[in-house]
Amino acid sequence: MKRPLGLAALTVLELSPAEQISLAADAGYDFVGLRLIPVAGQRIVHRVDVPEIEARLAATGLRVLDVEVFRLAAETNVAAFEPAMADAARLRARDLLVHGADPDASRLAENFGRFCALAGRYGLRANIEPMPWVDIATVTQAKTLLAGAGAQNAALLVDPIHFFRADNRLEDLQGVACNYLQFCDARAERPADAAEIIRQAREDRMLPGEGGLDLAGLLRALPADLPMCLEIPLSRKLDPAARARLVLEAARKFLAPGG
Repeated sequence: MKRPLGLAALTVLELSPAEQISLAADAGYDFVGLRLIPVAGQRIVHRVDVPEIEARLAATGLRVLDVEVFRLAAETNVAAFEPAMADAARLRARDLLVHGADPDASRLAENFGRFCALAGRYGLRANIEPMPWVDIATVTQAKTLLAGAGAQNAALLVDPIHFFRADNRLEDLQGVACNYLQFCDARAERPADAAEIIRQAREDRMLPGEGGLDLAGLLRALPADLPMCLEIPLSRKLDPAARARLVLEAARKFLAPGG
């Protein structure tokens, strides 16, 4: 079975969502993951023009798989996310990417439950992505949050660089629901400095098979048919089209039998 491969926004963050869609279609991707809500400190922020994005999707035939980034922090008002959820549903996305960034476990669980309920009204799924520098940093913590929410539309999202930079084991993935995964490679050694962990994650990842992460083991631990969103910001200087093509070619090579 051919695994669907998508272009994540972070790989070509200098492009607007509409430009990202056109580039992904030209390069041969199956779908895109769009960033409609910027993260803190993001240097390039694009205006979200939903009609333009719709027109570009229609012209290319591509689909949107996921929309990001929904960050559940201490000050979060979940209801404020509804316009972005409405946009995601209008664009026929299926999944929302969520970060748990609240040290109050009880409040985070309540907000995540509210988030799942609101997303469900739009036919969307909430995918919690553990990252080493937020409060939901590990798969175990994510599983606790998912169990507490008890929502049918909630799942875990795995990203290799975050998985192997945190205190995770492949066995931790047993029995947890996943809708899709992000994919990249990275240096095998985990940086001791949190700022360097963040820097590598945001701007200095590696092509699949180029780094030292146990990607093969990770894929064996997950369902074989999960769509894969390629989130691989590279430090090397390449124009977005060349970067997107290089990322896709490397992923296809890695996934090919004997690759």
